[in-house]
Amino acid sequence: MSQRIFDTISSEQLKDSKLPAFGVGDAVKVHVKIKEGDKERVQVFAGTVIARDGAKHTETFTVRRISYGEGVERIFPVSSRSIEKLEVERTGKPRRAKLYYLRGRSGKKTKIREGRAKADAAEPANATA
Repeated sequence: MSQRIFDTISSEQLKDSKLPAFGVGDAVKVHVKIKEGDKERVQVFAGTVIARDGAKHTETFTVRRISYGEGVERIFPVSSRSIEKLEVERTGKPRRAKLYYLRGRSGKKTKIREGRAKADAAEPANATA
């Protein structure tokens, strides 16, 4: 009973997520609204998605990048109002659900095999022009 009420309230409050389909291993650019005093600006955080957690309104994703030789990770809620847009630069095809092992690696060892783009998969293999 109480779970049904909780689900009803959370679905009403849930932002309509217009984020593109993305997954673990994808290289993404997250455009985040930053409020400084009375001004608001957009800052881009680019990196690799190393994890997705939760479901529905509590779903989050973790993005990791290397900044000045130091690893930086940020956790974003999928339904956050502060995310203006999300761009998928490159799709990855990892063999794990969580890429936490990338924390201990650097350089070329952090490369993830590139996956097939969603648009390419929709085209038939025997298409002739």
